[in-house]
Amino acid sequence: MERIRIGNAGGYWGDDPDALKNQVLNGELDFITIDYLAEITMSIMNKQKLRDPSLGYAKDFLKHIDPVFEEIVKRNIKVITNAGGVNPEALAEKLEELALSKGLKGVKIAVVEGDNILDSIDKLAEEGVDFSNMETGEPYDLIKGKVLSANLYFGAAPVVEALKQGANIVITGRVTDTGITLAPMIYSFGWDTADYDKLASGIVAGHILECGAQSTGGNFTDWEKVPSFDTIGYPIAEIYKDGTFVITKHDSLDGMVSVDTVREQLVYEMGDPKNYITPDVIADFSTIKLEQIGENRVKVSGVKGYAPTDLLKVSISFEDGYKSSGAIIISGPDARKKAEKFAEIFWKRVGIEYEDSLTEFVGLNACHYHLAHLKEANEILLRFSVRDHDRSKFERFRRKLPALILSGPPAVAVTGGAPHIQNVVSYWPALVPQEISKWKVSVFESGKKIFEKEGNWEKTGGSIKEVKDNTNFDGKKFENAKTERVLLKKIALARSGDKGDTCNIGLIARSDLAWEFIGWKITEKLVKKIFGEIVKGNIERFEVKNLNAFNFLLHNALGGGGTKSLRIDAQGKTLAHALLNQFFDIPVNVLESVR
Repeated sequence: MERIRIGNAGGYWGDDPDALKNQVLNGELDFITIDYLAEITMSIMNKQKLRDPSLGYAKDFLKHIDPVFEEIVKRNIKVITNAGGVNPEALAEKLEELALSKGLKGVKIAVVEGDNILDSIDKLAEEGVDFSNMETGEPYDLIKGKVLSANLYFGAAPVVEALKQGANIVITGRVTDTGITLAPMIYSFGWDTADYDKLASGIVAGHILECGAQSTGGNFTDWEKVPSFDTIGYPIAEIYKDGTFVITKHDSLDGMVSVDTVREQLVYEMGDPKNYITPDVIADFSTIKLEQIGENRVKVSGVKGYAPTDLLKVSISFEDGYKSSGAIIISGPDARKKAEKFAEIFWKRVGIEYEDSLTEFVGLNACHYHLAHLKEANEILLRFSVRDHDRSKFERFRRKLPALILSGPPAVAVTGGAPHIQNVVSYWPALVPQEISKWKVSVFESGKKIFEKEGNWEKTGGSIKEVKDNTNFDGKKFENAKTERVLLKKIALARSGDKGDTCNIGLIARSDLAWEFIGWKITEKLVKKIFGEIVKGNIERFEVKNLNAFNFLLHNALGGGGTKSLRIDAQGKTLAHALLNQFFDIPVNVLESVR
């Protein structure tokens, strides 16, 4: 086999329910991958399983596959998904029931297990496995007894084994987003697990596919260039045996695939671009070459990789107190002035100190804070939030909020009653030796287990490649140039994402000269100054010259992380555009270079 076509049909739990149907019915595919899991998803699924042992998986998958199950079997499309969550075998049983109800016999369903170490984590810790927080260095003892989920990030190996056994559908737990895409390449082409360049290319393909329509026009800075979003086509990777591949979509569906849409996805949730670490390989994103070879067709080549480390990441979630948010709508005239007065009145009436509290003026500056240019709005959603470990402190907050409606300035619209109290589930990442992990693959046909195999990870001994950026950005050519004061968006694209309490902003220059200017002008110090109200930690900047990009890591920038944060933009998804929306004095020749 010289080429395979892998389509993505979902990037998170809650993605488009029609994506799988559209991928199946609108063109030829060999494999379809669907990603349902984020760090917090595992804890939600584990809570479901504790209430009902038959749950703990993404039930949506059954709804997504139902209308096209027969067509998938008829066309021999192999579906790989981590929808199994913390109970993949239960999902396999439900899938088997669905197959039989449609008269589909002989469907082989594989289950990958072993990633869930919740029941053994304390014992492993007692035996000396270090579950310290890899970002903060805090010891595991701080969260012992509060853990809700603990899952190792498996790579492609168990999925490859499932495909070798003829599985039509592979259901996994916490296999990496990229691993479920790399596996069909290893299986189809017989790639050696030490051929790191090919594996790295597969990881890059997986990273481009994993977030669904984000690489086919979704979330794109230049969104007005996308012809239509009505029935957006999800991405497809045409993979060749030598590791090169083409990103495209079905011609009959909407959206757009360009070098820029692909570049934006590549910088999404990126850390050090030279060290994109996975259980299978470390990929060097600074070696990627992109080429537009046709309408909605981008060729990707040149990817370099090297041996993975002996460590696996484990995603742990734990109970971390409570939070609550509620809002009222303030209308004009003088919406901002009235909202500020309401906030003053509210917090005085509550009269309690919380571990964390927040007031947001949604419609004015809730996402971008001081970086928003608006001074007034016609209406403001005034949003109050609190977080604390003492649940008894929340009742006064809840009751005082609806009481504002008739006892302050005028023109208030009602949005509901007392806000709900939510459990805070926090994220705790750790690195553990690969040798503690053991995966298991089971294959079922007509409700009977026809195959079972266990496997361990092979020690590899790879290490992170320490490569320092060393471009000398000489600003002399820009210092005395004629300039225009314009938004940074004129010369750059951007996308931001989250990992724990760190937000990354991938800033992509629209030309080579613009890249030089950004390299000289947009420093870590400047970004820290711009985001000073939001970012409490340090800023790191990485060069990605092959993509004409820079990746900024904003540490301690998300109010404790997506699940803990009180912000309306808890994951920093809008911060890239806050940066693009700032004015700079940009040399005329730089502006001309991007037109």
